[in-house]
This record gives sequence, structure tokens and C-alpha cells, in this order.
Amino acid sequence: METRQRRPEELGLLQAFGTGSRPDSQRAASTPPGPELSRETAWSIGSQVTLPFLFAGLGLSGAGILLHYFQHWPVFTEMKDLLTLVPPLVGLKGNLEMTLASRLSTAANTGQIDDPREQYRVVSSNLALVQVQAAVVGLLAAVAALLLGLASGQGLDVVEAQVLCASSVLTASLAACALGTLMVCIVVGARKLGVNPDNIATPIAASLGDLITLSLLAVVSSFFYRHRDSQYLTPLVCVGFAALTPACVLIAKQNPPVVRILKFGWFPIVLAMLVSSLGGLILNKTLSQPQFRGMAVFAPIMCGVGGNLVAIQTSRISTHLHLWGTPGVLPLWMKKCWPSPCSTFCSSEINATSARVLLVLVVPGHLAFFSIVSLLESQSVPSERTFVLLYLLAGLVQVTVLLHLADVAVRLVWRRALDPDDHCIPYLTGLGDLLGTGLLALCFLAHGLLRTGVWPSSPLDPAPGPS
Repeated sequence: METRQRRPEELGLLQAFGTGSRPDSQRAASTPPGPELSRETAWSIGSQVTLPFLFAGLGLSGAGILLHYFQHWPVFTEMKDLLTLVPPLVGLKGNLEMTLASRLSTAANTGQIDDPREQYRVVSSNLALVQVQAAVVGLLAAVAALLLGLASGQGLDVVEAQVLCASSVLTASLAACALGTLMVCIVVGARKLGVNPDNIATPIAASLGDLITLSLLAVVSSFFYRHRDSQYLTPLVCVGFAALTPACVLIAKQNPPVVRILKFGWFPIVLAMLVSSLGGLILNKTLSQPQFRGMAVFAPIMCGVGGNLVAIQTSRISTHLHLWGTPGVLPLWMKKCWPSPCSTFCSSEINATSARVLLVLVVPGHLAFFSIVSLLESQSVPSERTFVLLYLLAGLVQVTVLLHLADVAVRLVWRRALDPDDHCIPYLTGLGDLLGTGLLALCFLAHGLLRTGVWPSSPLDPAPGPS
């Protein structure tokens, strides 16, 4: 039988994850990781995921309350583009930290970080990679926010543009350093305790990522805004981080898989940032409208829950493929049929079991987070029963769509011999931000229709012309 020639990117993944030792025929004949090959059950998955998920929800609720508070700060009221920057910058941190957590979880589950020297190499190169990504994409996120502001009719002030760019770069870099270190500690600790890092690392990344990033953005942007008359402050910050980038690249190059991400992993992150920016435009246009009272509180929760759950599922499917498949070739049990909503949620495979568990968490999770927000911000959010039902329906639709797309996207990426940890999570979390913000805006519009009988005007509608 003729042996299939592997492409270079396949060989790289084989070296990176140690999956090249088993012959293709033996791997293809492997049975799916059922009970005899995996000890995980719906109960074990749920018990490991629930507590980090609730902890993540507390962080997201805190981020929503902070955004509701920060939107009235002078820097946010004077610089409208800063609100447009919030979803892509927060989403960027979610992408970077969750892909980092997913990569490290895969490395932990395949035994790469068990050796101390190998652990140091993997950890240092990944942290350096995240720093490079944060600085570059943070600047691109600020530029995208400025361009969207211009497209929507806002003017461009050079000083405010400098403040926005410096705030975005500094916030992204500081958050990358803090959250990246935390992710390393969580994954290494989970490995030592015998807990699957896939189930706990991404929720914790989501919980603290939004809270820390939003707080840093508010503080840093306020500082730069107060000192906006200083001619050299903001350019020096951007130049300083640009000078640090080559050093981080040299550190990252000690790990071949990270080198491939440096070369070819930019498109998913940049595209996810652009998609999240559309959600930021929706958020910017709705916060000033009275019929969207409470939008700032619920937007981080809605977007964060969807991105959190789909990142868990993507990380789990990716880990199973690294353990049971060859890059470029799907295992036999995944080749039998193309994923449909029925197979994603109703089959007997372990990935369908985890999808069901994650979907079950949506309603009780959102109810818990909604209750916390209503308790702390009762005057700022709608609490009518119709709005709660619409809100829960939007959350279910968002997570259902994302979990099914995760099943499809991971297979497509794996068939191209690419790593799903790096290429799927950014797309899905960016789409989760756009879906979450859009569905939440529809909730407020539908709630206004049901309450008054008149469909409220959309904030994206053009202003009426002179009569």
C-alpha cells in the first residue's frame, strides 16, 4: 500500500504533539474515545466545568457592572471610539488567553510539560508569543475602532487617536502578561492534581480576562486622556512596545510550533478582532439610547458566556483529535457523517456528551448572573419577566449555534492539518461577541415592542433628514 506523503505543516504538528509514533492505519482503525478509553462522563465533565463556569460568570458580571460604571467617565463620554474598542480589545484578550490555555492544556494532556526543561521551553515561548500578538493586534484594534468611527460619521482627532492607540497597546500587553502567567499556573497545577485543564483553564481565562482588561483600559485611557497635552507620552509608549517585540520574537522562536503560529497564525486573530469590532459598533450605538437601558451591563455577560462555553468545547475536541487522529486525517468515527445539529448534541460520542453538558449550563448560569446583576444594579436593568425570557432565549440560541459551529470548524481545520487550538477559538469567540451583542440588542428591541406595542427605532438607523 502506498504511504501518503505528509505535508510540512502535518509533520510540524506531529512533532509538536507527539502523534507521529502510531501508524496511520492503526490510528485510523482506532475506536472513538468512549468509556473504555476515556473515564470522562457527563457527570465528571459537569462537575469539573460548573464551578469554573460560575466563577467565570462572577467575573463577567463584574465586568458588566464596571462597563456600566465606566461608560460615564469623561474619557468614555468624550472619546466615543473607546466604547467601540471595548468588545474587540476584550475579545482579543479572550482569544489570546483562551488559545494559550487551550495550547497548554493540549500540551499537558499529551505529556509535553511533564519534563521541567521542556515545560520551561513551552511556557516561555508561549508567553512571549502572546506578548507579540497582544501588542500587534492591540494596535490594529485601535485602528479598526477609529476607522469604524469615521465610517459612522464621527470626526478624527489626532490627539484622541494617539490616546486610543497607546491605551489599547498598553492595556493588551499588561493584560497578556498577567493573564498569561495565571494560565500557566492553572494548567500546570491542574496537571499535577489530575484534573483535565481543558475543563477549567478556559473558563478562568474568560472570568478574569474581561474584568482585568476592562479595568486596565479604563485606568490607562483615563491616564493618557489627562496627559493628552504631553506631546511625546503616547508616541513613546507605542515605540517602546514596538522595540520590545523583537526580543519577544527571539524567545518565542525556541519552540518550533510557536514559530509556525508567528508566521501563519495572524489571520484568525485579526479576523476575529474585526468581527468583534462590529459588535463594538453595535454597543457604541446602543448605549446612548434610552430603550437600551442596561445594555452595558449585559453585553460582557452575554458575549463572555458564549465565548467561554464554545472555547471549552473547541479545546476538548482539539485535544481528542491530537490524541486519536493524525493531522490532516480525521478518525473513522468522525468520517462517518458530516456534523449536523443532531450529531453535535444527540450522539453517544464524548464530544456530544460535553456539548449537552455545556448547553444545559446556559439557562441556570444566565439566571444566576442575571440575578446578581439585578441585585446590584436594580435601577439600571430591566427585570420584567418578558425581558428575562427573551434574554435566556438569546443566550440559548447563541450557544447552540456556536457549539455546532465548533464541531464543524474543528473538523475543517484539522483536515487542513492546522491546529484547532489556534485557528478555531479566535473565529468562534469573535463570532460569539457579534452574535451576543446583536441578539442582546434584539432582546431590548423586542421587549420594547411587547411593552409598548411600537417597535423602537434602531440605533443603527440613519438619522431623519430635514423636513
